[in-house]
Amino acid sequence: MRDEILDPSNLVKNREILYRLMISQLMYDGLEKFAMELSMLVKADQCAPSERLLHVMISGMQTLSDKDKVHSDDVLPGIDLEFEPEASALAPEPHSYETAYVTSHKQACRAGAFSYDGSLVATGSVDASIKILDVERMLAKSAPEDIEPGREQQGHPVIRTLYDHTDEVSYLEFHPKEHILASASRDGTVKLFDIAKPSVKKAHKVFTDCEPVLCLSFHPTGDYVAIGTEHNVLRVYDVHTTQCFVSAIPSQQHKAGVTCVKYSPTGKLYATGSYDGDIKIWDGISGRCINTIAEAHGGAAICSLEFTRNGKYLLSSGMDSLVYLWELCTSRPIQTYTGAGTTGKQEHQTEAVFNHTEDYVLFPDEATTSLCSWNSRNGCRLTLNSLGHNGPVRYITHSPNAPAFLTCSDDFRARFWYRRANNQ
Repeated sequence: MRDEILDPSNLVKNREILYRLMISQLMYDGLEKFAMELSMLVKADQCAPSERLLHVMISGMQTLSDKDKVHSDDVLPGIDLEFEPEASALAPEPHSYETAYVTSHKQACRAGAFSYDGSLVATGSVDASIKILDVERMLAKSAPEDIEPGREQQGHPVIRTLYDHTDEVSYLEFHPKEHILASASRDGTVKLFDIAKPSVKKAHKVFTDCEPVLCLSFHPTGDYVAIGTEHNVLRVYDVHTTQCFVSAIPSQQHKAGVTCVKYSPTGKLYATGSYDGDIKIWDGISGRCINTIAEAHGGAAICSLEFTRNGKYLLSSGMDSLVYLWELCTSRPIQTYTGAGTTGKQEHQTEAVFNHTEDYVLFPDEATTSLCSWNSRNGCRLTLNSLGHNGPVRYITHSPNAPAFLTCSDDFRARFWYRRANNQ
């Protein structure tokens, strides 16, 4: 019986194996009478005493327990308006961050990203170039007195410069599992770069579209990537086969180009925003639109979307300079973050993001190039912080695990901000 090969589709054969395991277990436990009766009922061959069924049961229960643990771990800690944290547990406020490093492109810098472990950042520009920088090296350059003895020669913070696009780099995102950087461009392509190779110059995989690409988002497994373009139909690509999937129901699509797309932390949902002013929530498995928040920002174009770690809420920003926190189960805004726009309308798109603990919401004010920030739970506006740029901030992204963020501006520069432990 130990050498038999199970065929999941052969239920009759599998039941025979199960009955023989039961008979062997009964005999092993000294219940020969019941073992003989069962053997006669099922007409089983002679079975030797064995406790293999017990071990199979223990192994199976352990596997089920491990699966349950994985599913429970899907819900990550973060903002939850049903619970009020202690004030002492809040992270440092964003106004206490300071510029740790500045890098420049030859034209406007409009895209940025942190790697999932927070060790790298990437910047993209209208000049079609991409820079990848090492966070530890940037911090070392800004505070050489803090470098450990023997580690003074760490090298330049820019570890890769990539030139493989022919037009503006519009969006960047690191792969969640591998050392891969994805870049979207107005040249109609999404390119994947293997950044583990020091000599990398060209992409090893390319997704080509007929429209300028505006945004992208990896599924948490890294197996799929959702891509938004100037076209109203969202594309979802299989990263391994490059097969493209789109919704089969035209009425579920946006009515204008897709400006932003984000997967939820579990991958069960993804959200899209558009020039048409709508936010759509999609089922991550079937690809069907399950909810539409029409004119979420009063009809203004949607600029950015971000799920909270627990998947309960969605943060959105629009061209109306307002930031909303939406409760997904009711599709209503439960918090509004106001005061960022002096005119009430923006000229350029930018992003609203959480800090790494989701205690605060960050949003760059276009008119003053200052950083607006709010307590994410009560919407209380905090101290303004000058971002030091000489042009509009076109992109902001926060580190996933540290008090650091990156701002990209039309002044050709990207600034890396960090809050040091001794900075009050």
